[in-house]
Amino acid sequence: MAPIAAGIDIGGTQLRVALIDADGTILTRAATPTDAAGGPAAVVAQIVALMQQVTEGGSRTVIGAGVSSPGPLDTTRGIALGVPTLAGWVDVPIRRWIEDALKLPVQLENDGIATAIGEWRFGAGRGVDNLVYVTVSTGIGGGVIVDGRPLHGDRGLAGHVGHMTIVPDGRLCACGNRGCWEAYASGTALALAAEPLFKPATGAQTAGKVDARAVFAAARAGDTRAIELVAAEADWLGIGVANLLHLYSPQLVIIGGGLSANFAELAAGIGARVQRNAMPAFRSARIVPAALGENSGLLGAAALILPWH
Repeated sequence: MAPIAAGIDIGGTQLRVALIDADGTILTRAATPTDAAGGPAAVVAQIVALMQQVTEGGSRTVIGAGVSSPGPLDTTRGIALGVPTLAGWVDVPIRRWIEDALKLPVQLENDGIATAIGEWRFGAGRGVDNLVYVTVSTGIGGGVIVDGRPLHGDRGLAGHVGHMTIVPDGRLCACGNRGCWEAYASGTALALAAEPLFKPATGAQTAGKVDARAVFAAARAGDTRAIELVAAEADWLGIGVANLLHLYSPQLVIIGGGLSANFAELAAGIGARVQRNAMPAFRSARIVPAALGENSGLLGAAALILPWH
């Protein structure tokens, strides 16, 4: 019988569990809002409940569970070191807790790396040995595949690409540093830049604030200020992508996360900045949108368990 793995994607707002086969087919899937304030024990209880949903009435044997979680994590020891979006996730042996609860072997992975693995195994990066995945949404994260292997680094902490400094002593980032790529090119940064410029005129608001989606909608409607903001967003992204090309020499850069839905509006600006900033030998790398949408973390988590074929 073909192997089946559980993919578990722990997000700050939503928790997803799916059963996935070796071809990357999602056989059954369930989701619930994450009890982010309830502590790790509450989230583990939610995982158990979702596993019961996806396995109910089925005869499939699940060989293990892969878990994609926000970090920072020590994936070597299976410990959540201090996840800012989840209350109480400080020095918690979360891999062992989930193993004990599910009675299954469990592999734990940082969500950026897990998503990169998902796109590499089953999405836009299939057949590529060297790629960088960048997720651009509330923040910026990512994962790197080098010579056909995920890059983990010490304790599995590699891939925090959003926190490279691109402006010395620049804007304050959520991490506490100043001038991080995330502070200039994330969806949050775009919304903050937009709010004082065009909110009163456009009325484009979500919960009283302009969000990145509204900026792109206004740009498509011809608002000149929004068009300029989108151009600036693409330029900031291109600056970071050029740095990543020099660091990792990928064949492919995959842009995912919420802002990737607007890749068509961003692609030319990203490419133009890369052509200006990258050394000639690095300019041939392709820059493409992610292919798997919100399932990339689930698929990447399951791929930690599933065999290659």
